[in-house]
Amino acid sequence: MSSKALTEVKTRSVSAVARGGIIAAAYAALTLAMAQIPFLSWNLVQFRISEALVILPLFFAEAVPGLAVGCLVANLVNIALTGSGVWGLLDVVFGTIATLVGGLWTRKFRHRPLLALAGPVVANALIVAAYMPAILKGLGLYTVPFTNISLETSWIWMYLFGAVSVGLGEALVVYVIGYPLYRFLRRYLSDQPVTPAQQ
Repeated sequence: MSSKALTEVKTRSVSAVARGGIIAAAYAALTLAMAQIPFLSWNLVQFRISEALVILPLFFAEAVPGLAVGCLVANLVNIALTGSGVWGLLDVVFGTIATLVGGLWTRKFRHRPLLALAGPVVANALIVAAYMPAILKGLGLYTVPFTNISLETSWIWMYLFGAVSVGLGEALVVYVIGYPLYRFLRRYLSDQPVTPAQQ
């Protein structure tokens, strides 16, 4: 490999790492900025606005780890802010896994954006719903936010409720905010022509 080609590869690698870091910082900052309104970032019923950034793996491979690191950082800082302790660690571990799985799916199906964006919706619905009731109960929040549904009831019903509520919130953010953002950014970030499958 020529020195010019090697320099180009190194430059691309540095750019990718920097871009991944910027994405992580943007995700964490946006999530934490919404922390004053808890249901926007954390809870069984949530609209995490930062999830609109899950469109970025459609453009950049480095967005996948960037989003996962951003989620990890936001959830760790949330522990410090709320004192949620061991219960918050569930969100740190499994919330980050959900973000990583969703990002991998989005990247894999990047040539079919509507299908690609279903990945974060399904991953969050299935994974977050499994542990969120335990966190809320552990913190002494015995009812589902905005309802009188008790967390003392059957776990399976709580899981189903959480899967629907988290999935719906994620779908609204991803498709109502994220997808239009994707269509806007596509003009500037994509070097490939638009195909019918990308509409």
